[in-house]
Amino acid sequence: MARRRRIASAWAATREKEAAPRLTRQEHSVARMTTRYTPQEWRAIISEVARELEVYEQDYCPDIRKIDIARTIDHTLLKLDASPKQIDELCGEARIANFASVCVRPNYVAQAHANLKGSEVLIASVIGFHQGTQDTYYKLQETRMALAAGAHELDVVINWPQLKQQEYSEIYHELALIRSMAPQPTILKLIFETSQLCSREMVAACAIASAANFDFVKTSTGFLGHGARVEDVRLMRAACDYLADKRTDGHRMKVKASGGVRTAEDATTMLKAGASRLGTSGGVWIVKENKEQGVRKSSPVQSERRDSRPTLSTRLFTDY
Repeated sequence: MARRRRIASAWAATREKEAAPRLTRQEHSVARMTTRYTPQEWRAIISEVARELEVYEQDYCPDIRKIDIARTIDHTLLKLDASPKQIDELCGEARIANFASVCVRPNYVAQAHANLKGSEVLIASVIGFHQGTQDTYYKLQETRMALAAGAHELDVVINWPQLKQQEYSEIYHELALIRSMAPQPTILKLIFETSQLCSREMVAACAIASAANFDFVKTSTGFLGHGARVEDVRLMRAACDYLADKRTDGHRMKVKASGGVRTAEDATTMLKAGASRLGTSGGVWIVKENKEQGVRKSSPVQSERRDSRPTLSTRLFTDY
């Protein structure tokens, strides 16, 4: 019986080893790191940022007419029951509108890549979606899979329960390892799930993301609690600017607002609050509505017409 248990244990260990991704020498060196800072140093850094941070009510986008709003949109489809046909439609819409990217799950990256060859539209893949509590090796496997399939950007869900427990070293370790596996020019965005976090925890997440050299911080998955809120976007933008000013290499994170961005008014509000990118499945409507608003402002006849939401070629798949 004891021998059988030893054999079963050895077999399980072998399966676990095979499941783990093979790491390069550089990745192994990062994996062996305990952290960039001690737990005490992390707490001190985060406390300093939270204490000195000033959130302004400024308008970060005073003239929305100067913005190509399509180039701020990640056209998104992340529902588990999404079909290959819907991915094709998503990519077709993105190509026509010239969105910044399409955002899909890792298993659809290759299809999106094939659909968007020759266009300016990038492919973003989510990692650890949507819970964020998967172990690091699982996230590394998804990272490698997405990159191999052609992803240009990765939206990584933070382990927010760890964040609430102030396990900053563990979070940094995971993010640093993902960054080493996905070096620039790959764009990395860290999803916070702001509905589950207080202001100090959002500031902490910004500080850790900056230390791990991420490129964006993102409000939410759209699958848990409320989506993007103006006050959260302003806080995240202020934290990004503060952390950038403390660096000497010029690296400056940006903010992506996602969750509940459905109309041109929503999009404008988030851009004015400090977002640079918008995650939404309503991009087709947002661009169309934005153009119609521009026409109404310049034409008295158009301004008298009642608004009507156009029929999209695809339904709104999520609340992004």
